Amino acid sequence: DVVGLAPGLGGDSSRTAVMRVAVNADSLSTWFPVAAKRFASLTNATLDLVLDDEAHTADRLRSGEVLAAVTADPSAVQGCHAHSLGSLTYLATASPDFIARFFPNGLEPDPFSVAPMLRFDRRDDLQARWLREAVGLSASPPVHWTPATQGMLDMALAGLGWAMTPAQLALPYLANGRLVELLPGRRLAVPLYWQRSRLAAGLIDQLTAAVREGAKTGLQTQAT
Repeated sequence: DVVGLAPGLGGDSSRTAVMRVAVNADSLSTWFPVAAKRFASLTNATLDLVLDDEAHTADRLRSGEVLAAVTADPSAVQGCHAHSLGSLTYLATASPDFIARFFPNGLEPDPFSVAPMLRFDRRDDLQARWLREAVGLSASPPVHWTPATQGMLDMALAGLGWAMTPAQLALPYLANGRLVELLPGRRLAVPLYWQRSRLAAGLIDQLTAAVREGAKTGLQTQAT
């Protein structure tokens, strides 16, 4: 049996194949559904999505739990092909009232040590990475742990903290003034890759094509 596929790939055409795939929550909330729709429209297969941080989804491939993964790891897992998809762009955002409360004088004095931060989970280091790269700081502010992409957006809109928000989700709220970019133009691009098992063909090839096509419009750069 091929790991990640439910019964239905054999002679029984009445049963539906299930593709088990690891994907990060931010991709699932932005560009990945378009790819999934493209795949579903061409096949009768369904997806069994396993959520994990993009830095760790490749581990799901190594363990044999999934057939493919959206990952930040460019190094192909043994027995897998790796394809560059492009970059998911993040903006450091907060609500106007949060900015007025914690950043009344901009970055002087340093407000990041006391301004609450939103984090997805203990492995989410996007906020800390942005602080290092964009601001040159290493801070340990209070944290609201919010393990959902939409939940983090809602918490930011409610003024509970600042967070790294996928550009696709943030831009409409920047346009209507409900969110503010902490440092305009200081954005963080996270390269993503599609890794898939070389042992399976057929449906996984179709899913790979759909994912790479979906990434062309949903990510910063086109797949190569």
